[in-house]
Amino acid sequence: MRPGYGISKIVVGVDGSYASLEALRHAQYLAGSLNAHIEAIGCWDYPRMYDSYILAGTEGSKESAEKVVNQAITRVFGSDTPRNLTVSLVQGDPRSVLIKAGRNADLLIVGRKGRGMLAGLLIGSVSSY
Repeated sequence: MRPGYGISKIVVGVDGSYASLEALRHAQYLAGSLNAHIEAIGCWDYPRMYDSYILAGTEGSKESAEKVVNQAITRVFGSDTPRNLTVSLVQGDPRSVLIKAGRNADLLIVGRKGRGMLAGLLIGSVSSY
């Protein structure tokens, strides 16, 4: 938080999970009373195998992620998307992307469980990272 300015920017990680929907709801609740801006960030990437990316059969990865994020926004806000909300879709590992985005924010909010145990074992928890 910048001294003397209060909270003006909140970054929220959105992956379509119940936990990320709750994080987005909580961000809007806080932003309303703080007059803050929210940036909802969805992440996507090409699957990795060992030291390289797998590009075959990955058409639509970005589009799928965009659909998930847009559906999450609609589930939380319906057709009345708040004016203080922007949505960003960023290629990269969610842990790194959100930590980097959080450096330019006053508050970073992520859900506590995300995609579940199996995905957590495979890619790790964003909140733990």
